[in-house]
Amino acid sequence: MRRDATDLAQAIRNGSLTSVEAMQASLASAGDHKTLGTIAHLDETVGMASAEAVDQERRSEPGRFAARPFAGVPTLAKDLGGPFEGLPVTAGSRLFERAGSEPDSDLASRFREAGFCLFGVTTSPEFGLSLASEPAAGPICRNPLDPARTPGGSSGGAAAAVAAGIVAIAHATDAGGSIRVPAACCGLVGLKPSRGAMPAGPSFGNHLGGIASELAVCRSVRDTALIFDTLHGKAKGPFPDPETVADRGGRLRVGLLAETGSKYPTDGKRLEAIKDAARTLEADGHQIVPLGWAEFEQSVDASGRALGDIIAVNLASFIDTLELDISRAEPLTQAFIERGHALTGPTLWASLNGAVHTSRALWIIFDRVDCLLMPMLAKAPLAIGSFPFDHGDTELQLQRMAAFAPLASLANISGFPALTLPFGTDADGLPLPVQIMAPMGHEPLLLSLAARLEAEERWQHRFPVAGLAA
Repeated sequence: MRRDATDLAQAIRNGSLTSVEAMQASLASAGDHKTLGTIAHLDETVGMASAEAVDQERRSEPGRFAARPFAGVPTLAKDLGGPFEGLPVTAGSRLFERAGSEPDSDLASRFREAGFCLFGVTTSPEFGLSLASEPAAGPICRNPLDPARTPGGSSGGAAAAVAAGIVAIAHATDAGGSIRVPAACCGLVGLKPSRGAMPAGPSFGNHLGGIASELAVCRSVRDTALIFDTLHGKAKGPFPDPETVADRGGRLRVGLLAETGSKYPTDGKRLEAIKDAARTLEADGHQIVPLGWAEFEQSVDASGRALGDIIAVNLASFIDTLELDISRAEPLTQAFIERGHALTGPTLWASLNGAVHTSRALWIIFDRVDCLLMPMLAKAPLAIGSFPFDHGDTELQLQRMAAFAPLASLANISGFPALTLPFGTDADGLPLPVQIMAPMGHEPLLLSLAARLEAEERWQHRFPVAGLAA
């Protein structure tokens, strides 16, 4: 057994564990790991009612129960994105009260149809403006592998909960690396799907002009493949559904980027993990095509500008629409709102044009290679407090994020799918992540390569999944 969500679902399906027992185990684990700050809001009543309903369905409608791939599996929603009815979301901000909730988003409905049982929301930074998860509204989220370090952001609570085994899989969102960075920090698999692959309606509240996508953080590649296959497609706008291209196997041209330039240097151990992954794929017969930082530098800079401007304008519009008192927001959040208000049309247009050229530049690279193998993080997970919000320098925040994950926003701005997974450990026992990127619709290719690298077993989860024997 791999001790993942697939195993947990199988245990429930074959009757060795009930959904209620799985939920009770997750609730107990949440209590045991409370000091990690993974969960911002927990509702035991909602969770137990959902689990009881699944057990009842197993008895009364076994065919319908069996059709749900994650029937009875406990999970958590992120405190940003969705929403999931019954679980109030505050986006990690003191601007909102933890009361009431909106109806299910299209994606939330698909989570429930897949059989997931939700019982809370995970910690995220205020409005997702960080690659750490330490909102002033609390709690501060810590990495289960080293509580002095961040689990990443903005889906840090989700990743920490999965790494700690509270749940086997958790909802997450990614607008600038927010699925992949936390997955990389915590030794998990994180996939940012192609633009348009995942439903974002009906409100498109976390859409961010197309740079954001929602899916999950997972303990295995097979969980990632299963949840992607279960949830993607027929998104009903605003983009055409990208055609999912089946992985046909055969010899691939793997573009290898094993540097991130002098402005955003990646430490040697993490670069060596990228090269190790390349050697593994080369031994399988794939062609490795070395690439240089000069081919990416302009696109990386353009991605950072577009990310900052899109987020700022979106946040300013959101605040104005709801007529919120921004004095209750954290200082850095206030600065992003002010940046959005001050941004001129021509400046925003220039950033959006930069995003277009970024996508074009990557398409040209994909004329020469079938996929890209590159760094995910430039260094080990940072210490708690490395992304403070007690200042008003938005450029400093964006630079700090770029220095930590130089290539994170490239996939968001271009729209291409990207996946991260651990491929070894450093001297402190922390994961050494790699990132793979492919053309639009080539998630099957990413998942196939990830499964091959995962088979090397260079990473082992430290904590068992609640409900499954260690």
